[in-house]
Amino acid sequence: MMKMKKLKQLVLCMSLLGVVGCAPAQDAAQTEVQDGIRVKPLSRVRVLAPEAAVNEAAAQQYTAMMSEAQQKGVLLPATHPEVKRLRAIAQRIIPHAPRWNQVATQWQWQVNVVQSDQVNAFCMPGGRIGFFTGILTSLKLTDDEVAAVMGHEIAHALREHGRERMAKSNLTSLGARVGGALLSGILGVDPNITGTVANTAGQMLVLKFSRDEEREADLVGLDISSRAGYDPRAGVALWRKMAALNKRTPIELLSTHPGGETRIQDIESHLNVLLPLYARTKGTTAAKLPPYRTNVALN
Repeated sequence: MMKMKKLKQLVLCMSLLGVVGCAPAQDAAQTEVQDGIRVKPLSRVRVLAPEAAVNEAAAQQYTAMMSEAQQKGVLLPATHPEVKRLRAIAQRIIPHAPRWNQVATQWQWQVNVVQSDQVNAFCMPGGRIGFFTGILTSLKLTDDEVAAVMGHEIAHALREHGRERMAKSNLTSLGARVGGALLSGILGVDPNITGTVANTAGQMLVLKFSRDEEREADLVGLDISSRAGYDPRAGVALWRKMAALNKRTPIELLSTHPGGETRIQDIESHLNVLLPLYARTKGTTAAKLPPYRTNVALN
């Protein structure tokens, strides 16, 4: 009986020590300052779609698309002001990409601009970025807003959303099928922009990003652009511009992207962890940042 009583007392003491010992850890967790959007592990499902095949198909399709754009005289030269602007923004953003996917350190990044009224942009696997002039001119994007768009598209590639969806869709014979899906589905690119690619894409499986993937791309993209010194509040201005334009003329980019106030509210709810990243690049604090100003009036 005495042994049993001592054993109970020992268990009670250990329990009390456990409670006391856990208290500081709980306090630490409550006071922890989050450094940007939390990094989550990449989906394990994506490995069912071979990375090499996805990247090879993306490289081939990107090369084909840019070659045809050049032949048609709609690929802007490297000396064009908009190409210089976008490449300069990319140069600041790219160093922060590996935080979300270490494979990005091996990517052969490219940034090109195609003359088109299309309000769209994309980033293919391997860091192959494309912008259409329509998104720059129709929305009159500031550098911060370009960075928000670019970060969003890069985030899709970094988080391997396309590869994951291919795996979930149980795609087989990835070769040509992946190429068409990348252009017509994953990227949201209008197949009419090219001839040869359109013929291929028209026969392929169309993939669309889910609402969760778009939400992740929004937040991860702004995390990256904020670390590069671009104001994350530009994301709010960007989607308000998108919504205003879409009311007048439905745009391709929003056909597969969730929009509306919910998306804006989601970004605003994360500014508490995004603004400190941006403020740090300016040598100040979030509280001391001036209001964000875009270049057009927003309702």
